[in-house]
Amino acid sequence: MAPKLASLCAAPLTSKKFAASAGVRFIGSEDIKAGAPGMADDRDTSNSQHSDTGAVSDWKAHGVKVIPGQSLDPNTAQTPGMSRATAINRARAGAEKLWAGTVTIHANAKTGAHHHGDLESIIYVVRGRARMRWGERLEFTAEAGPGDFIYVPPYVPHQEINASRDEVLECVLMRSGQEPIVVNLDITPVEPPEQVLWKDPIHR
Repeated sequence: MAPKLASLCAAPLTSKKFAASAGVRFIGSEDIKAGAPGMADDRDTSNSQHSDTGAVSDWKAHGVKVIPGQSLDPNTAQTPGMSRATAINRARAGAEKLWAGTVTIHANAKTGAHHHGDLESIIYVVRGRARMRWGERLEFTAEAGPGDFIYVPPYVPHQEINASRDEVLECVLMRSGQEPIVVNLDITPVEPPEQVLWKDPIHR
């Protein structure tokens, strides 16, 4: 280890020597109250609060967001046979680590096969009956109804099917990232698929 780097690692994290050499500034609540040198802040803090870390946050602008159901954005990546609409993402709500929206599939309709890259997806069935198929040849299947959750791991080829001939399938969808990744696939499914029932791995 180089002498300079070794001296930095040996110094306590709270030492001013380490802070100065690494370009880090330690700012406590007293510094914020007094106005530390070089900490010019022209934000309107009339609605601000001090967090536990001492930082100033404008909770009115950067707090809870309620997005009305009639204000969802359909301008997101789509899959044939399915209509997606964005409720929450970075642009609309400031979310950093997830995406949330809705999915609608018309009666007796189905999507094309697709996957969502390295994203994890969770689907909550609000209305109707969903039939999922997945696998390299969509060889596995399971169904879900209102109140059921569906988990789709990264890169899994899958297909959503409305199992009802006369009722619209409505779901809430959440993903683990911001990018609207939809990779549509050309798969010839095997028939018939194998039914797979979920078994609780914890409460047996």
